[in-house]
Amino acid sequence: MPDLSIDIETYSSVDIKKSGLYKYVQSDDFEILLFAYSIDGSPVQIVDLASGEKIPNEVVSMLFSGACIKHAYNAVFEWYCLSKYFGSAAKAWLHQWRCTMLHGMYCGFPAGLADVGEALGLPQDKKKLGIGKSLISYFCKPCKPTAANGYRTRNLPSHAPEKWELFKEYCRQDVVTEMSVENSLAAFPVPNEIQKQWELDMRINARGVRLDMELVAGAIQCSEEICAELLSEAVKITGLENPKSVSQLKKWLEAEIDTEIKSLRKNDVDSMLKNNIPQENVRRVLQLRQELSKSSVKKYAAMESAVCSDGRARGLIQFYGANRTGRWAGRLIQVQNLPRTYLDSLDLAREYAKSGSTFMLKLTYGSVPDTLSQLIRTAFIPSEGNKLVVADFSAIEARVIAWLAGESWRQEVFAKGGDIYCASASQMFKVPVEKHGVNGHLRQKGKIAELALGYQGSSGALISMGALDMGLTEEELPEIVSAWRAANPRIKDLWYSVEQAAVDTVANIRCNAVRGLTFNYEHDPINGLEFMTITLPSKRKLYYPYPIIAENNFGKPAVHYTGQDGNSKKWSQLSTYGGKLTENIVQAIARDCLAVALERLDNAGYKTVMHIHDEAVIDCPADRADLEVVCGIMSRPIEWAQGLLLNADGFIDSYYRKD
Repeated sequence: MPDLSIDIETYSSVDIKKSGLYKYVQSDDFEILLFAYSIDGSPVQIVDLASGEKIPNEVVSMLFSGACIKHAYNAVFEWYCLSKYFGSAAKAWLHQWRCTMLHGMYCGFPAGLADVGEALGLPQDKKKLGIGKSLISYFCKPCKPTAANGYRTRNLPSHAPEKWELFKEYCRQDVVTEMSVENSLAAFPVPNEIQKQWELDMRINARGVRLDMELVAGAIQCSEEICAELLSEAVKITGLENPKSVSQLKKWLEAEIDTEIKSLRKNDVDSMLKNNIPQENVRRVLQLRQELSKSSVKKYAAMESAVCSDGRARGLIQFYGANRTGRWAGRLIQVQNLPRTYLDSLDLAREYAKSGSTFMLKLTYGSVPDTLSQLIRTAFIPSEGNKLVVADFSAIEARVIAWLAGESWRQEVFAKGGDIYCASASQMFKVPVEKHGVNGHLRQKGKIAELALGYQGSSGALISMGALDMGLTEEELPEIVSAWRAANPRIKDLWYSVEQAAVDTVANIRCNAVRGLTFNYEHDPINGLEFMTITLPSKRKLYYPYPIIAENNFGKPAVHYTGQDGNSKKWSQLSTYGGKLTENIVQAIARDCLAVALERLDNAGYKTVMHIHDEAVIDCPADRADLEVVCGIMSRPIEWAQGLLLNADGFIDSYYRKD
């Protein structure tokens, strides 16, 4: 098949960063300005649509020909923009597109054309030009009307001809860089199965999820009212001009309690309040800071920015957003980190919020910010006349690691529908443990151990997971670690087997197999690329670029690879170990289980509108809203994971919540 590599530059008055691609393109003033292309790697051509040029008929024919593959970096952008431009049915030609950004992320490289070009070490003439941001700001966004620019609200090519020529060169160079990235990674292709998952993801994102805009508007109104009230109280107590200012408030607090305060982050404020501060004014100010720091209004504002004219928010899920494991990530509204719902009377709270009744919210529930925060999930609603069917894999990571390691007692717990926290505590302390029953106090230790220790964590992991806040003492944590590891010898063996296989693979350039996983060293001498790869049971690979063996912080030989640091976001050398690799593997397998479930649901005619971690949210006609059927589809055995005991549970409702 011939290849068509494409890059476009566009204009819209909608802020794409706040509102997302779909609302951006759906704007009445959306326009494609430049269309750059290359056929089979030939010199890049530029079509100046903004100046009246037309895309050649040959290229238009190729665009819509099933016999031509279209390549673009972040191809969803070109796919959706060109669908709008040509008035085509977007879904009909989605399968003809290949995303170079996905290819880079699949191989362990960062997102962003400039970043991946740098990480691949492309020569200067193949890299993305660094002048793009200012040119995009000038030509692709509305401008502020001033006397100097004749009070215009948009910059056209005629307003800056030299800049426009530079912009055309920038667009042309993007195609050069995209093709260079694709050529560099050609020896490590994206599997067909991942391509199909990407296409399904694009369809889910384009479908979008309906928002209850009446609730959103009411919640924003209530939030503004209560924040003004709380801020006024804080000003009255402290006398500060801006009590929300960290520097001002720290100075006031330190003067009041005669103690240095290092931080006013949420956890630090929580800890200070637990310390029974005697000064009532200080306690109240800290409580006010807690209330004012609730993220409720930010989420509602994000919904208001993202909602399209039909009341749906689109593009909320990023395919392969988690670089190492390939899991999905949240965008725009960030559905992956929504606050939980634990109110008993959500319906009543929703009605108060919709009507903007701040007084009734405060009277009934106490904290208005906390109540509004809990209602965020409920702003996601089904289409008119439909229901939301929400189904979630039960303890998916615990099931995957038990299956992978062959920890038989855990498998038996899942097979019998038992409580893994009770079973874990029972196995650790050699006594029966029942929730709210005999030795029930030990369940908490089992729970915290399960959450913190599966990936070679120790006392520090328990503390990070909140062990001390749960009433455990620091002195008893080593005992919990030892007890959990003794109760899970096969999982412990898995950590060390995985680490040994990884070190041997990189040190001796050879293949290793562990528990259905294949470790390999892959090398493309032409482009100078080297990877340690881990082939999962699904046959998908995890990529670790430029691996070497070097001493870690403990003076031990360990695998190091080049990747994006989770904290600094910089492309740098990272060290890994058995537990971390096991975490990558388990989370990647769990991700693959969800991918299979989403495909099965789609094949069964269920329309997934979003998914959060291991949970699918389906917008379904009321007469088809059958939770048992949906959970049955998700729980069916997977061909490549024989013996993995999957289970799903969920609920049906008129709005989304955390069951």
